[in-house]
Amino acid sequence: MIKSMTGFSSISREDERATVAVTIRSVNHRYLDLQVRSPQSLAAIEGDVRTLVAKRVARGRVELSVSLQLRQVAGVDVELNEAFAQALEAALAQARERGIVSGTLTPGDLLRMPQAITIRDRQPADDETTQQAVAAQAREAVAQALVALDAMRSREGDQLRADLDNRRAIVANLVERISAAADEGRAAMEQRIADRVRELRTELQADETAVAQEIVRMAARSDISEEVERFRGHVSHWAALAESAEPCGRKLDFLLQEMNREVNTMGSKADGLRVSDLIIAAKAELEKMREQVQNVE
Repeated sequence: MIKSMTGFSSISREDERATVAVTIRSVNHRYLDLQVRSPQSLAAIEGDVRTLVAKRVARGRVELSVSLQLRQVAGVDVELNEAFAQALEAALAQARERGIVSGTLTPGDLLRMPQAITIRDRQPADDETTQQAVAAQAREAVAQALVALDAMRSREGDQLRADLDNRRAIVANLVERISAAADEGRAAMEQRIADRVRELRTELQADETAVAQEIVRMAARSDISEEVERFRGHVSHWAALAESAEPCGRKLDFLLQEMNREVNTMGSKADGLRVSDLIIAAKAELEKMREQVQNVE
């Protein structure tokens, strides 16, 4: 199956406890490179998130971001440092006895001293039940975001396949034309050699059978039938890979290397007036296919 490695999805889910938002971006990469950003309170689910991504994505650089906004109002814990307050009261009592200060210690005095009172926010997620519920909500949001990402990558993959199938047909046609031009060139070369031999026949005494065999050997050096047949096999293999359910980007890339090698060999062996132009056109199309395949998962 041909899927693009490029995709984007954004999902937001909320309930009475919290709002969870998940954003996923993916681009081309040789392997699966996953980066996860999430709040510290959701650190426990990172392993599950990586497992979910690995089930959906085989290759690509994936950036997954999870944000959490709790909907419950945070409580407040206020703690009095009794030891400090008692020591402070004793010191003030001594100061009053000496006439240094007057009056008593007020709550306002304590609030102005950070050592006396500690105020902490109490988050609802500190409750184990709430933590588990929010974590489950985050997992579900990630799973849904991955489904949306996969759908986008599949849609772009369909467009890639349409373009690649079109170019594959063009290259296959060019190779058939190269084969026909090479056959014409080989026949013309045999004729030229035979004519030259007849011209030299009055000057040289040669065995007719040996001359004919040499002509055949020379013509065989320009025979590209094996390369053409292997190229046809690569084209068929391409179609099979594109139809399979497994990711095929790396295999298609390797197959293109083999196809390009066969075309290069045809260019070095074949003889004919039109062969060079056809070889250049075929290599240009293969290069365009190679660039597109870099986007295939």
